[in-house]
Amino acid sequence: MSPLVLTLLLLGGLSEAAGRLLPLIARRPRTSRPQLIPLVLIGAVVEGAVFGLWPLIAWTLAGLMLTEPPPGVAAFTWTPDKAVPLLLAAILAFPLLGPLLHMLLLVAVGAGLVAPLAAATGLGWWAAAGCVAVAGLGLGLAVEVVRRLVVQVGALTGVREPAA
Repeated sequence: MSPLVLTLLLLGGLSEAAGRLLPLIARRPRTSRPQLIPLVLIGAVVEGAVFGLWPLIAWTLAGLMLTEPPPGVAAFTWTPDKAVPLLLAAILAFPLLGPLLHMLLLVAVGAGLVAPLAAATGLGWWAAAGCVAVAGLGLGLAVEVVRRLVVQVGALTGVREPAA
C-alpha cells in the first residue's frame, strides 16, 4: 500500500473514531483531554486497520469461491481512487449524521469495490458484492464485539475517571 493510501485510511479512521467518541463526550462533559487523545488515536488506528482489511478479506472470500485462483493477478487492495470515497464517507458521517446515513455511505463505498473485485477475480457482480458485503459485515461485527468487551472489562475492573 502506498503512503497516500495509508494516510487516507488513517484519516478515515480518525474521522470514524472521533464520530464514535463525540456522543460519549457529550454525555460525559467531565472527560479530560489527556484521556480523550489516546482513545481517539487508538480508535483511528483500529478503524483504519479495519478499512484496510476490508478489500483483502473480500479478496480472500472471492478466492474461496473460485475453483482455482486467476493466474498472475495480485491481491486486491485499496488504491487512492478507491480510498478517497471511503474518506469522504467517514468525513460526511462525522460527527454522527445518523447511523442509517452512515450505513448507506459505507454501502456506497462497498459498491465501489464490487466492480474492481469482480474484474480482478472473474466472479460475477453479485458474487463479488456478496464477498464485499460479508467482509464488511464480518469486520464491523468483530470490531463491535471487541468494543463491547472492552467496555464490560472496564466496568468490571472499576476503571473510573479521576474526580476533578
